[in-house]
Amino acid sequence: MKYFVTGSTGFIGNAVSRQLLEARNEVHALVRDRSKAAQLERLGARIFPGDVTEKDSMRPAMSGADAVFHIAGWYKVGARDKSPGERVNVQGTRNVLELMDELKVPRGVYTSTLAVNSDTHGRMVDETYHFDGTHLSEYDRTKAAAHALALEWIAGGLPLTIVMPGLVYGPGDTSSLGRNFRDYLRRRLPVIPAGSAFCWAHVDDIAGAHLLAMEKGEAGQTYIIAGPPASVVEAFHLAEEITGIPSPRAISARVLSRLAALMSVVERILPLPEAYTAEGLREVAGVTYLGANDKARRALGYDPRPLRIGLEQTLLHEMARLGMRAARTHML
Repeated sequence: MKYFVTGSTGFIGNAVSRQLLEARNEVHALVRDRSKAAQLERLGARIFPGDVTEKDSMRPAMSGADAVFHIAGWYKVGARDKSPGERVNVQGTRNVLELMDELKVPRGVYTSTLAVNSDTHGRMVDETYHFDGTHLSEYDRTKAAAHALALEWIAGGLPLTIVMPGLVYGPGDTSSLGRNFRDYLRRRLPVIPAGSAFCWAHVDDIAGAHLLAMEKGEAGQTYIIAGPPASVVEAFHLAEEITGIPSPRAISARVLSRLAALMSVVERILPLPEAYTAEGLREVAGVTYLGANDKARRALGYDPRPLRIGLEQTLLHEMARLGMRAARTHML
């Protein structure tokens, strides 16, 4: 099978591309920076320069494809320049789906996110849930707009399946979560948000779920492929058991909300790190991004690993990269 993959050098896209190649498929990887695709090229991927924001740049790579994985996205919560959200997440998705339709590609999987549902306030929602309020970040808003666009194309007959990951973690994560784990290991993460909870899935399980959705998923259907739910405090308590490094102190949602209000004023004057902007603080101030994966388990055979097992692999990998060793009494 020949697969066209956007976002192939990103965290999820790279894992999807590697699993496709391991299964002896042909991968056409769309990349903006060829230097970031060196590993994929060594594994046998065909590298095509291009950008989802420029539709015709994708035509050579998508032509003749048996299926499309549209994974590319902009996810910088708290960034000062928010314009890429509309350009990449919305217009980029429109470009990919338009070209898929023009080229009559027979199958596609689009990567959405639980963030389109915003804060579920402790409720574990399923695929029937629809949020119509104000989103907490530009990332959430633009991904929701892209999700709606995908549904429109599905209604028009495009053979597309939607998958919705939750919080994704794993070795080599360059997102804010990955940085938080590395700061924690260095004992440089001062606090964590109390009350915030997510559905945590290892990146390899998320990538596998993409392949399952392509193989077994029904066109027109949406599948939540999030992992098991846990609060941030619970996750870092597990991290402490694994590494022997004390969990950071939890800070209340009320305090974080007050800080967000303060930073909304400060950031008009001073540039702030993304995590300390009003938007960055709102995203963690006691929020819950929760979604049930029952449908994906039934229909696709999706079976994500427990958080403790995935965290152990992730944290011990990061510790090895940092030249650290976990105390033997804490290793599982």
